[in-house]
Amino acid sequence: MSNRAKATILLVVVNFFWGLSYIFMKMGLDSLQTFNLVALRCIIAFLIAGLIFYKYLLRISIQAVLASTVLGFLLFTVFSFVTFGLSMTKASNAGFLLSLTVVFVPVIQSILLKSLPSLPIRIGLLLTITGIGFMTLNSTLSLNPGDVLCVISALAYAIHILVIEKVTKKHEAIAIGVLQLGIAGFIAFIFSLIFETPSLPSNYDAWIAILGLAILCSAFGFVCQAVAQKHTTPTQTGLMFSLEPIFAAMLAVIILGESLSIKDFTGASIIIIGVLVATLANNRTEISLPNETSINEKYQVSKNENGSV
Repeated sequence: MSNRAKATILLVVVNFFWGLSYIFMKMGLDSLQTFNLVALRCIIAFLIAGLIFYKYLLRISIQAVLASTVLGFLLFTVFSFVTFGLSMTKASNAGFLLSLTVVFVPVIQSILLKSLPSLPIRIGLLLTITGIGFMTLNSTLSLNPGDVLCVISALAYAIHILVIEKVTKKHEAIAIGVLQLGIAGFIAFIFSLIFETPSLPSNYDAWIAILGLAILCSAFGFVCQAVAQKHTTPTQTGLMFSLEPIFAAMLAVIILGESLSIKDFTGASIIIIGVLVATLANNRTEISLPNETSINEKYQVSKNENGSV
């Protein structure tokens, strides 16, 4: 099995746990404040992953620490906005809105390259915006604040995906994956000290939520994401992320007893279609572009056959 195939399977497993994270966050918010929950999640995850992979941390460079600081801040932003959002919207809604990450990735890439997104990506973006309208607009055509926060979180996560793809090509992926959790947890703890009253979970459900978020969704999830992205592309990663809202909605219905109305189901379906249109089209473009190796091979063949270029 190729490294890319292994990376794809790993990302599917990771996205199942991330679908489960919305359930854990809802459970945790019953007894913990937002920054407190984020801090506990990330710090426990950092300690567990750090103990397992401490040899990688001992060899980390200053440049990797700086890169991890940027990633840690982005991760703190993602976790904080989605956790605040979840306190004001349904877990299933949050899952589908976070899938906008997949559309934001190629759009941001187009902005950085100063070129218009391709037609399929523009169609995908239009579909996802339509889907969001179905899911989130009420009778007065206003957005739930929680839904807005989830969209902002998706944008921050898209930036995180693009940055981590660049960083893990230059530095040790496992060290980056572990250290970003510690930095995100430290930032969240400072915010909790300033704006909240930090505390440990006070009941069984809260401990289950925090340990589930820390071990499965963070320590395992984000370290594995960093490793997997070393062997795949941002768009392929985005395609796997389109599974996350499906897992989130399925688990929210089964565990939390949430229900999807016809309006919700229609909007969610349109979002998934838009995500797939944008991602598959962009992935096809990436595959069709010649890479450096193929160019060098053609150069060498031409040189061998003709004696000159």
